[in-house]
Amino acid sequence: MRVSTRAPSGDCKDVTSASCPVTRHNGHVTDRRPPWALAGVLAGLAGLATSYAAAMVLTIRESPVVAVAEMVIRLTPGEAAERAISVLGHFDKPALVIGILLILLALFALAGRLAEKGFWQPMVVWFALAGLGLGAVLAQRSAGLADSLPVLIGLVTWVTAHSALNDALRRERRRPDLESRERRVFVMVAGAISLAAVGIAAGGRVVGAGRRHVEASRRLLRIPGVTRRQAPVATSVDLAGIAPWQTPNEDFYLIDTTLAKPTIEPQDWALRIHGLVDRELVLTYSDLVERELTESWITLNCVSNEVGGGLVGNARWSGVRLADLLADLGVSDQADAVLQTSHDGWFCATPLAALTDDRDAMLAVAMNGRPLPIEHGFPVRTIVPGLYGYVSATKWVVDMEVTTFETAVGYWTTKGWSAEGPVKIASRIDVPRSGDDVEVGDVQIGGVAWHQHTGIEAVEVQVDGREWERAELGEVPSVDTWVQWKVTVDVPEGDHTVRVRAIGKDGATQTDVVRAPDPDGSTGLHAIEISAS
Repeated sequence: MRVSTRAPSGDCKDVTSASCPVTRHNGHVTDRRPPWALAGVLAGLAGLATSYAAAMVLTIRESPVVAVAEMVIRLTPGEAAERAISVLGHFDKPALVIGILLILLALFALAGRLAEKGFWQPMVVWFALAGLGLGAVLAQRSAGLADSLPVLIGLVTWVTAHSALNDALRRERRRPDLESRERRVFVMVAGAISLAAVGIAAGGRVVGAGRRHVEASRRLLRIPGVTRRQAPVATSVDLAGIAPWQTPNEDFYLIDTTLAKPTIEPQDWALRIHGLVDRELVLTYSDLVERELTESWITLNCVSNEVGGGLVGNARWSGVRLADLLADLGVSDQADAVLQTSHDGWFCATPLAALTDDRDAMLAVAMNGRPLPIEHGFPVRTIVPGLYGYVSATKWVVDMEVTTFETAVGYWTTKGWSAEGPVKIASRIDVPRSGDDVEVGDVQIGGVAWHQHTGIEAVEVQVDGREWERAELGEVPSVDTWVQWKVTVDVPEGDHTVRVRAIGKDGATQTDVVRAPDPDGSTGLHAIEISAS
């Protein structure tokens, strides 16, 4: 085979020149461009690995990458965040992290290419990235000097690893032979850095196992007064396919803004209650569980839940009533809100009246008879019946300031959501599913309905615009839970539309006006399409 030895076009006249991207070896013209971009990527990944390992070893909740992702979440407009949740669902946060990593890879490659021009050019990229990471980390609540160490360690790794790789590339650049010792040196340095990065990340994970000790502590924890009975105190309707009365912990919906769930040992947790009160109170975990505990069945649902959606669940919560706690502190008559803050920095403003009336608003320590799962707020979270979670349900709660709505604003309120979030009446068809085929004649239809702290008086079903038919309701222990329902309707052959609506104990009928969740919860009637044959 005849190989051309023609030099490339442009200014590269001498293929033996060290500045030329090709070389002639044994009569062949071969591309010998040094892999500058690869060197940048390898150095960048090594820096990520060491920063992650440092975060694990120091038991810091968030690595710099996660801190940047959470900063993006905080700065994202509410409408954009809602759109991301609706499109990606629970994959919104993984997609964000993947997107950030892809951007980082591109910037690492850019730093590598800049190194071809000189020493200082890539330093601009490394220091800019470190500055962004440091800013994101320090923006976290209660961040200190230790939280910045992973960023600094990553920066040192970037600079030193990239310098080592660049030195090998520059030595190779001066040699025309691809089999030169310099090329082998670069390969050896790159391999060593890659192996070291993997080893350091894995080692940090192992050494940082103390974070995972929290899960073991949670499993072994026994809370006096919390029973482990699983028998529901309600009469379920007998229809397969309806959401169970009690939602298992592992099936309960999860919505929050954090990427790295806070892991807090019970002995390290404390809650400060202050503000417009006669005296402040600092509660430790042991202080809290020594108080009288309340156990209540309470349904929670997210304001982002679409009509007929699944962001709702019912559980037995155990904790200390906030009304009793606040009554002992002498709350000022001027106060009308409580600003709650989570360990991860999330915050919301809750109507004071909802925390001090007869409902079982509580500092919850257990869910369905067991200590709270970490992802649901272990060791302590807030539960407030009748309010959407974005103004009340603070996981990993560590601070409560009694204040006013005039001075306090919640996280989601800053993004355009309403300041107060009372739950709206809602109902859902679980059986049959939309698109199901059913037999002509009597068809059983069932589902759940809820209107926390008001209660459900009746549920009605309509087929193809006919008369509304009343459903049978299951018995419930209080107005703060959802209710199961079922009804048997006559369905002729053909395609049909089935709708459901609920009527509250206050006489209000669920509206058929369709509105999106933003800014204070969705409205409209859940409808399904079925075919009878």
